[in-house]
Amino acid sequence: MAVMTTEAAHELVLQTLLRCNTAPANAASVARALIAAEQVGQAGHGLRRVPSYAAQALSGKVDGHAAPSGHSPRPGVFAVDAAHGFAYPALDLAVDWLIKTTPQQGIAAAGIARSHHCGVAGVTVERLAEAGLVALLFANTPAAMAPWGGRKALFGTDPIAFAAPRSGGRPPVVVDVSLSKVARGKIMAAEQKGSAIPEGWALDAEGQPTTDPVAALAGTMIPMGDAKGTALALMVELLAAGLMGANFGHEASSFFEAKGEPPGVGQLILALDPDAFSDRARSRIDDLAGAIEDEPGARLPGARRGALKQGAADKGLDVDDALLAQIGALGRGPGA
Repeated sequence: MAVMTTEAAHELVLQTLLRCNTAPANAASVARALIAAEQVGQAGHGLRRVPSYAAQALSGKVDGHAAPSGHSPRPGVFAVDAAHGFAYPALDLAVDWLIKTTPQQGIAAAGIARSHHCGVAGVTVERLAEAGLVALLFANTPAAMAPWGGRKALFGTDPIAFAAPRSGGRPPVVVDVSLSKVARGKIMAAEQKGSAIPEGWALDAEGQPTTDPVAALAGTMIPMGDAKGTALALMVELLAAGLMGANFGHEASSFFEAKGEPPGVGQLILALDPDAFSDRARSRIDDLAGAIEDEPGARLPGARRGALKQGAADKGLDVDDALLAQIGALGRGPGA
């Protein structure tokens, strides 16, 4: 196991993507997002994504040189076209617009079409909360879950993230959930390590429980909350893809494979200025967050993120040697 500083890990991702047909600005945006995932303990959305991202940039499934663009068809709406590039530059464009516009409008929405994997959704909403806004993000992903009672995967694991600012320099409240019992990235990480997964995470292609990550990736994920999880997934598909004119999960190609058409999924971000609703809004957020913190044994969502980031800054990131060697070889010719 190697230990890397966050700066070195960022440079590793940046240089790898530059070798793999990605423009500098896009490579930098992706690197920031992947290292942010590592910093909050979400390794399945961090460096382990580099091999599949690089392969897709090299094959053209992801346009590494795409420049996202946006326009405002209505005063509080920003429509972003990710142009089949990486999602992160489009998310950066949307977040910048929301930070500027939401205090003027009170509420604003940014929708992204022709997009790709959005990584750790909590990272995006946390950026908005750090700017003093309440934020929600909905993202659809390639099909991995069947409707309750069905066998065919129609819905993605479809993350939902929420963040709210706190006063006094305290870290925001951050809620980040996948609608499957676990994020699919955890199964991908187990497959890369050659390790088993716990029973109850996924079903194989025959609809039977499995502990084999390869069989799980070929099958379907078990939804969080059973039927309630698939109902929420339907909601996210309609918000993130339906409203955006993007591909639904069952129409989207894999985030992992280099072959095929671009996934073309969507994301929707809602931002609210708490001061637009009540002069007590910010103190009320603090009151409830404080009550949770004061409850013995309870943990406020988002509270560990600051400590994890500080730990990553102080001690560096643990990177599997085999993964590091795999990343180092990406985009190099034979014998390089």
